This record gives sequence, C-alpha cells and structure tokens, in this order.
Amino acid sequence: MPAERTDQQTVRAKQPTALADVQETATAVAHPNIALIKYWGKSDERLFLPRTDSLSMTLSVFPTTTRVRLAPEAEQDTVVFNGLPATGEAERRIVAFLDLVRERAGRPVRAVVDTENTVPTGAGLASSASGFAALAVAASAAYGLGLDARGLSRLARRGSGSASRSIFGGFAVWHAGTPTGTQEEADTSSYAEPVDAAGLDPALVVAVVNAGPKEVSSRTAMRRTMDTSPLYEPWADSSRADLVDMRAALKRGDLTAVGEIAERNALGMHATMLAARPAVRYMSPASLTVIDSVLRLRRDGVPAYVTMDAGPNVKVLCRRADTDRVAAVVREAAAGGSVHVAVPGPGARLLDEGV
Repeated sequence: MPAERTDQQTVRAKQPTALADVQETATAVAHPNIALIKYWGKSDERLFLPRTDSLSMTLSVFPTTTRVRLAPEAEQDTVVFNGLPATGEAERRIVAFLDLVRERAGRPVRAVVDTENTVPTGAGLASSASGFAALAVAASAAYGLGLDARGLSRLARRGSGSASRSIFGGFAVWHAGTPTGTQEEADTSSYAEPVDAAGLDPALVVAVVNAGPKEVSSRTAMRRTMDTSPLYEPWADSSRADLVDMRAALKRGDLTAVGEIAERNALGMHATMLAARPAVRYMSPASLTVIDSVLRLRRDGVPAYVTMDAGPNVKVLCRRADTDRVAAVVREAAAGGSVHVAVPGPGARLLDEGV
C-alpha cells in the first residue's frame, strides 16, 4: 500500500473533488478530528443523523491510510486491518459501508480493503473518523461515484458520524440535518463543511492515558445516555447555544473563549453520561490528574483548556506558542502515558497509485 510522503515528486495529495471515472484501485489518507462542540446522540440511527450540530478540529497526527481495490473475481470482500484480517464488528461495518457504495454506484463488484491506522482504536481518539473518511474517499474513487467534498462528507457519515468532519482540514461544522421528509431528503440534509478560523494559531496536546479499547462502545453509551439520562436534553439545548458562541469566537480569533466553550461542552457531555442509568464513566483517575494539571496551568496564566471524547484520554487546547510548556506539564501528569502535539491538519485526500 502506498505510504504518504512529503516528497511532492512521488506523492501528490489531491483534495476530494468530482471523480468521474472508475479507478479500480484507489488509496486515500485521512486524519482524526476532535470535536470542540460534541456530537453525542442520534435522531436517526440508520442514517447517522445527530441530535445536534457539532464542530471540530482535524488533527495533524494519527493518519489512517486505506487502499480499496475492486476484485471482480471475488465472492466476498476482504478486509485487512493493520496487516491482519478484520473480524467481528469492525469487518461488518466496513462491508456494510461497501454495500452502500456499491448500491450507489450500481456495481456489485467485491473489493479488497487494506487499512493502516496509526491511532489507537476504540479509545476515544476518533479512530473511526479517520478510518471511514479515508474509506469513503478511496471507495468512492474506486467505484467511480464522482462525489464532491460535501457528497463525500455525507457518505463518510454513514460509516461513522464524526467521519463527516474529517473530510475537511482545520475546523469543520457538521450540520445535524432534519430527520423528516423522505429518506433522501433526510440523508442529504446532514453534512459537514469548513469553518474559517484564520485568526487562531492553536494546538492540541493529546494525553493518551489508556490506549486500550473502552468497555462501553460509543454507540451503546450514546443510546443509553439519550434513553435514561435526565441531563441529556438540557445538555443538548445548551450545546446548540455553545455552537453559536463557538462560531463567533472562532470568527474573532478568540482562543480563550474557544477553550472555555469547548471545556464546558465536553464536561457537560460527560455529566450526562454519569447521570445515565446505569452510569457510563469514561473518566479515570489518570484523566482527572491530567485535568487538574491543566487547571494549575491556567492559574499560572497559561490559557489551556480540556476536552474529552468517549474515552479516558484528555486533549488540551492551547496556543501553539505554549505547546512545549503545556506538553511538559501534561506529560508529567500522565505518568506512564504518551503525549502527542497536534496542530490543525489536512482534509481527507487521494494518493497517487503510480508510486
């Protein structure tokens, strides 16, 4: 499988645009995104329509590279994940996604999918976002769907909701859409698009305190939270207001406001999970130790703010100029864990096959 390289003479990264011809084999790379306004809960499980809009930053680290090759001679799909055959739920989700692509393309041909993922899977680090964004771009090219960026975002959403945002680099907002009308109308109403944040120079310090898979999947936790938590609806209402505030803060380049809004939105989401019946608790003692270190940084005058997804790992939003200090403090707090520094990263893109 072609590896992504910075040598522009060997690999030319292309933004996803209309792809009119069947390519038979296509390779794409995508990066995870971390939501600053969270996606938590669906209004339509089958179409992956979220209850609320969300907003994220695509990262410069942890890329997923996926190659899709059409295999007319095959009777079933082959899925290889990090060099090993995929099994269970992971294989089922990828094959179901390929079935959707085949239906839209009108081509029942099976495929070989080879994925290399550099982000821990199932640990709240958005591995499904980068994974299905890369698969959407590669599969749509291989089967000749001819999708533009918005169409790719809608398609990626059907594999993993947050993947809709990883089609785009930098900051992106995912519109919840409207789960009414026809299925086609509902499907086309929900997509992501870029958000301008030219006035910011942010970084995200990622503290991986536990890289293992979580005991409760995001899908199970979302459903349980929506069904049983008395705090869910108030949080959803406040999240809609947070999004308005966040877009205004990004527009004026106010990182302090961006951080404050992101932190309250994330901690509010985790509060809704703790109030579920039974409770869903992703925060660990190690998570809280990192969070406390960030609070001390703020008391010392460093603008640093916490966000967390469905997992124990902590992300810290800060100014790029402060990353060394923030990373050092977080690394000490996350004793035994690993720390990574990310800046706004690129959108999903095709790689040349001729290398």
